Amino acid sequence: MNNPISSLLPSAMHFWQLQGVQLVLLLGIVLFFGALGGWLFKKLRIPQVVGYIVIGIIIGSSGFRILEPEVIASLNPISTVSLSLIGFLVGGELKIGTVKKYGKQFVSILIFESITPALIVGGVITLVVFLITKDLRYAVALGVILGAICAATAPAATTDVLVEYRTRGPLTTTVYGIVAMDDAVALILYTIASTIAASLLGSEVTSFGIQLLEIVRDIFGSIFIGLAFGCMLRVIMHFLPNDDGRILSFSLGALFLCTGVCEVFNFDNILAAMSLGFFMVNFSHAKTKSVFNLVQKFTPPVYVLFFVLVGAKLNIWIITPFLGLLAILYVVGRTFGKTIGSIFGAWITKAPITVQKYLPFCLLSQAGVAIGLSIAAGNDFPNSIGPQIMLIITATTFIVQLLGPICVKHGVSKAGEVGLNVTVDDIRKTAKVKDVMWGNDYVCSYESLAVVSETARLDSVLDLFSRQHNLNYVVKGEDGKLIGVIALEHLKEVMQIGEFAYSMLAMDVMDKPVITCKPDELLPNVYVMFDDFDVEAIPIVDDEGKPMGIIEHQTADHYLHSRVLELNRTLEKLDA
Repeated sequence: MNNPISSLLPSAMHFWQLQGVQLVLLLGIVLFFGALGGWLFKKLRIPQVVGYIVIGIIIGSSGFRILEPEVIASLNPISTVSLSLIGFLVGGELKIGTVKKYGKQFVSILIFESITPALIVGGVITLVVFLITKDLRYAVALGVILGAICAATAPAATTDVLVEYRTRGPLTTTVYGIVAMDDAVALILYTIASTIAASLLGSEVTSFGIQLLEIVRDIFGSIFIGLAFGCMLRVIMHFLPNDDGRILSFSLGALFLCTGVCEVFNFDNILAAMSLGFFMVNFSHAKTKSVFNLVQKFTPPVYVLFFVLVGAKLNIWIITPFLGLLAILYVVGRTFGKTIGSIFGAWITKAPITVQKYLPFCLLSQAGVAIGLSIAAGNDFPNSIGPQIMLIITATTFIVQLLGPICVKHGVSKAGEVGLNVTVDDIRKTAKVKDVMWGNDYVCSYESLAVVSETARLDSVLDLFSRQHNLNYVVKGEDGKLIGVIALEHLKEVMQIGEFAYSMLAMDVMDKPVITCKPDELLPNVYVMFDDFDVEAIPIVDDEGKPMGIIEHQTADHYLHSRVLELNRTLEKLDA
């Protein structure tokens, strides 16, 4: 299908062959429409990553082909960088204390959630293919390869949902640990499966021993490279000032260098990036710990590009009825296997109930490693099962990449972990004045919201101060509108004149208000007012100028810290 936009984009096999203007146009299309899709799907309460992938499908190989396959292939460096960033952030979640606490649980769940779906998918595919083709060797070979591939879980789409919904708790911790490790299990299973399939099909494939040695080399080589760059970065950070911009630049530079070295020597860049993140969060200087928050702020546009390209690569029109049936069996068998495997693994290690019940929802996505293994199968068995495996994995990736993030959101929501990974600054950004007014113990009912009449005697005002926590009160006039503010410090000065002070009225001791705010005013704006007008309290008024109360600097601080304590108590209950 020809269109004006695709005609502007050359069929380039390498990233640097794209001309500057065309490259900018291409990235603009992907980034703009991807961000639009993510925003629309978020409005529909669907994880934004699904929106990115859907936009990719629409403009890619399955849709209008605005992005031709050759152009998509030329943008593979973006995918490489994205996966490295994801691996780095996942590694940053694996603190030594967490690994010690959940290590036994991780290993148990990892083994069962990987091997169980491999056995189920392998058995079901073998049986159905044999019943249709009557070729037992072909059926077993296809079954064992697909069974091995289905063990892998995609970290990208899963962790993107966890970050989007600010999740924190035992389920989130377990998910990070599992997606960090199960790709290695999938690689080992594929080595075993490819050896079995080669002997059945008579294909020339490297022996099992040599393949296993190559996997050991890949795993430990990747870890070594990541740790080596982590050590280098630690030494550099020791001599740097505490400058966020410089720390971010050196950290990203080290991460991209690490990724580049892995690409040159054919190591796993995701595992290397995880090792780098693991080293930094556990062994680097305290000032570098903030780099993970900085990197998270840097990653959103990279994620948009990555997931749009993932969707653009999928071609859903090349599946035959036979392969479609196998794809459905693969998805159902993999889902069932992941479910019972993860539940059993969590149960025998006595993991928290939320992990046992909702972990299966978080392990459905597949992408990078599964597609990579399908390509390896295509190379190892080009004249037998290779092409079919590539088509099946492409089709199933399309399905689980759309459903997987939605299931992750459902799981963490049911587990009660959404919105727990926040700081005081995060709460401050979204809180409003009315949250502070009615959300803490400093304020009682509407009638006593720190408002006094202008004719109130000073002794009654003093009585209010003695019974309430407020350090300031607002004064309303006869028409009910705000006319002044009484501060406790000012009142103390007035009381020094003696008994005469008790006969004074509120209007005699009040000060004119410097600034006011509305109940729906965002808390960040109120903090700016505190600083700009050098005040510790601001009257709250309605649209008619009538006082509704007063917000004090210390009350706002207390509210924010109380919210964080509430979230921490919630986390403690989840861990119990």
